[in-house]
Amino acid sequence: MGRAHEVRKAAMEKTAAAKAKLYSRFGKEIYLIAKQGGPDTDANLALRRIVDRAKKAQVPTDVIKRAIDKVKSGVTENYETLIYEGYGPGGSTIIVECLTDNVNRTLSQVRPAFTKSKAKLAATGAVTYAYDTISLLAFKGLDEEQTLEALIMGEVDAKDIETQEDGSIIITGEPTDLYQIKTAIETACPEADFTVEEITRVPQDYVELAGEDMELFERLLNLLNECDDVDTIYHNVSNIG
Repeated sequence: MGRAHEVRKAAMEKTAAAKAKLYSRFGKEIYLIAKQGGPDTDANLALRRIVDRAKKAQVPTDVIKRAIDKVKSGVTENYETLIYEGYGPGGSTIIVECLTDNVNRTLSQVRPAFTKSKAKLAATGAVTYAYDTISLLAFKGLDEEQTLEALIMGEVDAKDIETQEDGSIIITGEPTDLYQIKTAIETACPEADFTVEEITRVPQDYVELAGEDMELFERLLNLLNECDDVDTIYHNVSNIG
């Protein structure tokens, strides 16, 4: 089905976190962006975008408000992004992104998940080199020809444009072009309905797992998703959601 199909599979079938974890992740990100650029969504474009994404993900308004109010009240919390890379069964690879205020706690959660699944943590860069970082957007409102014209008018390139069975359009592009692509589409079609707008990692090659290998990999995903500090998980297994 082509490269775009594999991109969709990797980016849109990631294991879903529990709602509480989703709210926590957005709360941390909103706090950090508000702390860096100010708590006013009118003046801080990045904050307005993350708040819009949170609302689309059905994050409660009070969760968003609490994160912004922390900055307004002068509360200081320090988070950093940690990336763990590893090898799973059957040639599988995995990247685990964490947002944490306690590095030791995070490692104490992530390492056992690998050990209990017969997987191995890898050195920095051992896995990420085999993944591409891209912008991914999915929306309805234009067809492929109109989408291409909108991007040309917006002076932004796309790696791929593909129409889905339901009529939605999938666009992939450079990670730095995410919001320029979105702006170009919204300029041409103000009523465009975006269901996906994110920067994601996509493996250059995929593997399929079966039997014990699949059981071990599913265990790894489940254990990682139970870790409070784990934010996003990427992997190269094509036959798992």
